[in-house]
Amino acid sequence: MQARSALFDLYGDHLRPRGGRAPVAALVKLLAPLGIAPPAVRTAVSRMVRQGWLDPLRLASGPGYSITPKAARRLDEAAARIYRTGRVGWDGRFDLLVLSTATSRRERQRLAANLSFLGYGTLDEQTWVATRPGEDVDLLLDEAGVRYERFTASHAAGTRGAVEVVRRAWDLSEIGRAYEQFVAEQRPLLAKVTTRSDDEEAYAARFRLVHAWRTFLFRDPQLPPALLPERWPGTAAASFFDRHAARLRPAADRYVEQCLDATNRTARQKGR
Repeated sequence: MQARSALFDLYGDHLRPRGGRAPVAALVKLLAPLGIAPPAVRTAVSRMVRQGWLDPLRLASGPGYSITPKAARRLDEAAARIYRTGRVGWDGRFDLLVLSTATSRRERQRLAANLSFLGYGTLDEQTWVATRPGEDVDLLLDEAGVRYERFTASHAAGTRGAVEVVRRAWDLSEIGRAYEQFVAEQRPLLAKVTTRSDDEEAYAARFRLVHAWRTFLFRDPQLPPALLPERWPGTAAASFFDRHAARLRPAADRYVEQCLDATNRTARQKGR
């Protein structure tokens, strides 16, 4: 697990509801159960500041970092998709983007990852499609310096034609297998965490569960049911995730509070 990715998960799943800020000491303490060393945390934080995701600030408990408005929007959108709180019906129309080619391979890869996160699939190198408009897509493309045209369109063949578009834009068979693999890998790990487990163990298990589930934000555009195959594996995987995320949430929350409180106590003792 990379430190930068883990920090996004930490802020999104635990610190965003607590004001979106935390001292550096707490960040280090909260990522330690994931096997992430302090130097890696500090390096990732510095990188996220340069990229506009975090702002440094001085807290009563010491130096810390808060999420920027840009990060808040991204984390809120991610949370809505992770826990599926913002799902809306489909009106039968696609959002289409026709892009000019990015100037370098690295820029194209970064742009493709960001568009995938926003729910877009590719029909060809320059044409991207989504079943719902990405809220930040215009800002994303403008910041990337990519010229583009944007259209709203419905398929002349109705749902049958829309299904064909979806099959071209996304490999649903591969995504379905990934969901099945997710459940197969997580089930034995989660079975080890019981009511006898301590809060740190439950926190770490839940963190890894959410981290693994979060990767589907870049794979699965969360298509409307009418465009999905029958017996879609993502449905069973979502139920599995919801059940265990809810089961481990109380213990995980207790551990987060313990780490934040411990950091504050240490800071007060040093200030005496």
